[in-house]
Amino acid sequence: MKDKPKLHLMCGKMASGKSTLAVTLARDNNAILIIEDEWLTKLYPDEIHTINDYIKYSIRLQNVITPHVSLLLNQGISVVLDFPANTKKQRNWLLSLSKSTKVSHLLHYVVASDEKCKAQLKKRNKNNPDQIAFTSEEEFDTINQYFQPPYESEKLNIRRHQ
Repeated sequence: MKDKPKLHLMCGKMASGKSTLAVTLARDNNAILIIEDEWLTKLYPDEIHTINDYIKYSIRLQNVITPHVSLLLNQGISVVLDFPANTKKQRNWLLSLSKSTKVSHLLHYVVASDEKCKAQLKKRNKNNPDQIAFTSEEEFDTINQYFQPPYESEKLNIRRHQ
């Protein structure tokens, strides 16, 4: 008997290890992996320079991805979304996919200190200098201001990863 599909969501600070975990989850759960950074980089090359740019293009991508992910889930295919679920607003959009398809979700919350994230950011910059739009410690600090850990009141299915 085939397992029921599940929507895997990622939460954690920039460079905490969400993408690495997403790859493992997709492999271990025989799931489709959809990576926001890849789609944004390919669809909008050289157009994302500021946080406002990211927000603008991320919303456009959400409008394309929503029906696609819903179709996959409705076909019984598990999906790992390597999209940030780092604010309540982002989580609401991602959870709407779970609710509209009546497929269970699991929010993977990668807990990491700022120091660990900054060290991993430096390592990522060295290994993939052209891949990610936001790469400096200053950008990390700016983006990290918006991070909201998941709240109990959101009634999420959460698995914490250290």
